[in-house]
Amino acid sequence: MADQAVARLAGIDVGASARPLPSADFGLIGLAVMGQNLILNAADHGFTVCAFNRTTSKVDRFLANEAKGKPIVGAHSIEEFCAKLKRPRRIMLLVMAGKPVDDFIEHLLPHLEKGDIIIDGGNSHFPDSNRRTQYLKGKGISFVGSGVSGGEEGARYGPSLMPGGNEDAWPHIKDIFQSIAAKSDGEACCDWVGDEGAGHYVKMVHNGIEYGDMQLICEAYDIMKRGMGMPVSEIAEVFAKWNTGVLDSFLIEITRDILRFNDDDGTPLVEKILDQAGQKGTGKWTAINALDLGMPVTLIGEAVFARCLSALKEERGRASKLLGGPTPEFTGDKQAFIDDLEQALYASKIISYAQGFMLIQDAAKQYNWKLNKPSIALMWRGGCIIRSVFLKDITSAYRSNPDLENLLFDDFFNKAIHKAQSGWRNVVSKSALWGIPLPAFTTALSFYDGYRTKDLPANLLQAQRDYFGAHTFLMKPEAATEKYPAGQYIHVNWTGRGGDVSASTYQV
Repeated sequence: MADQAVARLAGIDVGASARPLPSADFGLIGLAVMGQNLILNAADHGFTVCAFNRTTSKVDRFLANEAKGKPIVGAHSIEEFCAKLKRPRRIMLLVMAGKPVDDFIEHLLPHLEKGDIIIDGGNSHFPDSNRRTQYLKGKGISFVGSGVSGGEEGARYGPSLMPGGNEDAWPHIKDIFQSIAAKSDGEACCDWVGDEGAGHYVKMVHNGIEYGDMQLICEAYDIMKRGMGMPVSEIAEVFAKWNTGVLDSFLIEITRDILRFNDDDGTPLVEKILDQAGQKGTGKWTAINALDLGMPVTLIGEAVFARCLSALKEERGRASKLLGGPTPEFTGDKQAFIDDLEQALYASKIISYAQGFMLIQDAAKQYNWKLNKPSIALMWRGGCIIRSVFLKDITSAYRSNPDLENLLFDDFFNKAIHKAQSGWRNVVSKSALWGIPLPAFTTALSFYDGYRTKDLPANLLQAQRDYFGAHTFLMKPEAATEKYPAGQYIHVNWTGRGGDVSASTYQV
């Protein structure tokens, strides 16, 4: 009996299976940089964490170094890992998206019980999270697909967390998630997003907006560099000033730091970096989903295409010798134009977020999700890559009116976009005259002008479709007649040689 008492004190179950007694509040699988830092973050907040990695030597190395002296335990098998977790088991996967997530779920299932929770914190595509929620619900296991943003530093000291899935899990993970999340004005940058894959969907849109923000900043840099002939050191100080105003954000801040960073020879390192952008696909996912839903998320689309164009480096080199254009020559009030550029960047950023929330709202309708819109902006206020002072205003807008149809209809953003318009138009027109591409600035302005236009030229487009393909059209209610009634799809024999049979209609 004494031996059994000693064994229990050592945390070993002396029953038939000799399993370790449950001691950990939270379990995490995947000891890459993000996984290790989230474990350390949770341990700092008083949670005992069990760590597991497929390569078990990583577990031993982590326990002997970074985790030493902290409430962190390790496991060398899935069975041992599950046995060390208190019920309901709260297990987070931070592994490569796709098949590895499904594989780990299958390895875990034999060792789990009803009510246990599996959280996928990787960059998974939201349809996979939809599928996993339903699959695990049928087995009595709660699934959470959570966006995690903030990189290495965010994971260690406070990321933005965007959980969605089986809502039954939220009361059981809320304490951990809101403890380890970033804080903004005393509020955790984490709340329940919505059903099924909603968490990963919101993270996908976050990443798409990130693409747009980065492209807009690059275009502002290019205008100052090539259009105005400013040295990099001077451009850095413009970004430093902007970071104290309406554009105060993580991405503006790091742009300032990048532009101030010199190589060993004293010249800006950024000027030596190959202008060939990489991407991991989440911006593309956003653009594709926007097309699938028929939503005009133009700025994110242009940001993705700008990266694709940058990849044609050798071809662009040949084109530069064959295709002519104007040579930029700046004249006028330099500071006034920089102020216009600040307003153009601010207005374009407002458009990008308005489009992102349009997409999120439409997805909620299409996928029958109950989304927590005020909290989405709150989740992005700290810890994540797109964090900015600007997001406080979005949070306020949706808290004042959770059913807000469009961000541009909110009084704050309506006033801001009107104030910025003159400078915005000046910058976009100058870029065209100078031959400097501003795809993101330009599409933002075009969207704004299209969105505020009561009658677009799509009436002619519909007539064209009916002429060549009998695709039909609808009449304006005020122009309807007995011959062309309102609310009915109409086909016209435009040439006198066509038939009266129309094609099937398809409305995006």
